[in-house]
Amino acid sequence: MIDFHTHPENWGIKPVLFSIGSSDISSYSFFVLLALIIGLLVYYFLSAEQKELSEKSFLVLLAALFGGTLGAKIPIWVINYQLIMDSLPDITPIISGRTITGGLVGGTLAVIIVKKYLKIKKKKGNLFAPAIAIGIAIGRIGCFLMGCCYGIETTLPLGVDFGDGILRHPTQIYEAVFMLGLFVFLMYKRKTAKPGQLFFILMNSYFVFRFLEEFIRDNPHYFGLTLFQYISIGALLFINTKYIYEQKKLKIK
Repeated sequence: MIDFHTHPENWGIKPVLFSIGSSDISSYSFFVLLALIIGLLVYYFLSAEQKELSEKSFLVLLAALFGGTLGAKIPIWVINYQLIMDSLPDITPIISGRTITGGLVGGTLAVIIVKKYLKIKKKKGNLFAPAIAIGIAIGRIGCFLMGCCYGIETTLPLGVDFGDGILRHPTQIYEAVFMLGLFVFLMYKRKTAKPGQLFFILMNSYFVFRFLEEFIRDNPHYFGLTLFQYISIGALLFINTKYIYEQKKLKIK
């Protein structure tokens, strides 16, 4: 089912955050924009701190944003291909829906390609890692208020009713808290971390967390696992295989 980040009537905690005149500002849109702004500010701060502000660093950042945006959309397009085709000429299903897991994968691949094209050998993942972590944490607040990306039914006291009378795991808050804690840890480690180490920690931490979280997320299963669990497995294999390959190259030298 495509995630339009819209909601039925009386769905969500606070889907409309505030209004400007006759225009309603959705919680999701507001917090996604805030996440982007804060993430960019953190990236700028770290780049300035490490004296990495340059035209090439800016191009790498653009690649990450473009690749992340495309990666966040492609899995949604694949899953909902038939729905998209049936909805034409309405393009709402095309521009709606996105996934963080796909965004991380797409952004990572785009940066690898652009760095190779620009012949940049220095690892820049330590600049991205804290920015991504705080961005996800803030963005998930928007998901919680909108009522998307929720969990399965629960009897625990922290269950939340998003509008259908069923208490569900507030998986958005679980993820926001986890990523906020990870952001604090990454910022603490930033001055002692080896090049690329923070990004390695971020990607492994997030995809392990996301794989486990999917067991309580309300998503369809394919052969026992959700699409996002398969993406998480693929990402973890890629990240760690790449790391092992790079370590072997260093030993050979």
